Amino acid sequence: MAQHKMPDGLHLQTLAVRAAVERSQYGENSEALYLTSGYVQSSAESQARRFAGEEEGDTYGRSGNPTVRSMEMRLAALEGTEACMATSSGMSAIMLMCFSLLKAGDHVVISQSMFGSTLKLIGSEFARFGVQSSVVPQTDLAAWQAAMRPNTRLLFAETPTNPLAEVCDIAALAEIAHAAGALLAVDNCFASPALQRPVEFGADIVMHSGTKYLDGQGRVMAGALCASEQMVNEKFLPVQKNSGMVLSPFNAWVVLKGLETLDLRMRAQSALAQELAQWLQGHQAVARVHYPGLASHPQHALAMRQMGGLGGAVLSFDLKAGSAEQARARAFHVLDALQVMSLCTNLGDTKTLLTHPASTSHGKLSEAQRQAAGIGQGLVRVAVGLEHLEDIQADLLRGLDTLK
Repeated sequence: MAQHKMPDGLHLQTLAVRAAVERSQYGENSEALYLTSGYVQSSAESQARRFAGEEEGDTYGRSGNPTVRSMEMRLAALEGTEACMATSSGMSAIMLMCFSLLKAGDHVVISQSMFGSTLKLIGSEFARFGVQSSVVPQTDLAAWQAAMRPNTRLLFAETPTNPLAEVCDIAALAEIAHAAGALLAVDNCFASPALQRPVEFGADIVMHSGTKYLDGQGRVMAGALCASEQMVNEKFLPVQKNSGMVLSPFNAWVVLKGLETLDLRMRAQSALAQELAQWLQGHQAVARVHYPGLASHPQHALAMRQMGGLGGAVLSFDLKAGSAEQARARAFHVLDALQVMSLCTNLGDTKTLLTHPASTSHGKLSEAQRQAAGIGQGLVRVAVGLEHLEDIQADLLRGLDTLK
């Protein structure tokens, strides 16, 4: 099914509500939700050609769906890539990327600050199949360069990171990767294409957990890989067809609708996060605030260049404490005192969500791994939603002001 024809040079906000497949014969204005697992063929000969890849057309839900294609077209348009492959979750997108591009004996370089499940998947699960990996500090370009080997095939970075909001230099990493004949993949979940388009800085692949800001209201699981048409069709598509890591049409439709308000949400939530981060810096119980929009952030200038002058909607803060045990108890006290905001490990919702990374997203890492990544027991992550700022502050104060 062809993409709806539009003029060149449209802005991101327009693409976010218009990029999709052609309307059906019914002329629907809102993109249709096609709930079907199979497709009736016009003839046996046509069916044979479609299964052989000689003729365009849908054959089976695992191989394609018009609603899923609309979501893929829209996200590719927002990221500035030729194509996109939707998957059932963010982690399945990483799985698909690795299965499609790597084999036994290949080497991957990843940031030690990446999402805990990503570190486990590449460092442990793929290691069982002979894929080697090196873990390096997120912001140390010399360490990335030193980790390169003749068999390095992929560099994978997340920027900003979860949960410390560390920012890497995408253009510099692209130079390192391409000089060695490797690819650069960037996890763009935290910034989204509303704030950052990694391909403009040289990235080859942009990975998303659509569960986060692309949906924007915490409703569905989804993932995606944005890349060149050749990579999507020749590398990702064959593996996806055989593995079944597909996105359901309903979830694709929800994300498709979420993308329409992505720019508005990201700008509003980033503005709230900026104010909240500045306010938290002044509280006596807070030791440090991690947020790219703050001048105190180590990569503040870089973040402003890469992210359009905004810091995103996620911040974290360390509580003042002595021992690790005390830090954990103080963090739990703040979280248990919440009456308005949600204690929830997700992010990207219109509702503000808080979590304790050391016991949730990074809970399966060893203490040494957490310490290396800078994730202490007193760290609290805040994914800022769209509530009124004063209500967010008041809810945090229920715990911050009663710490002992």
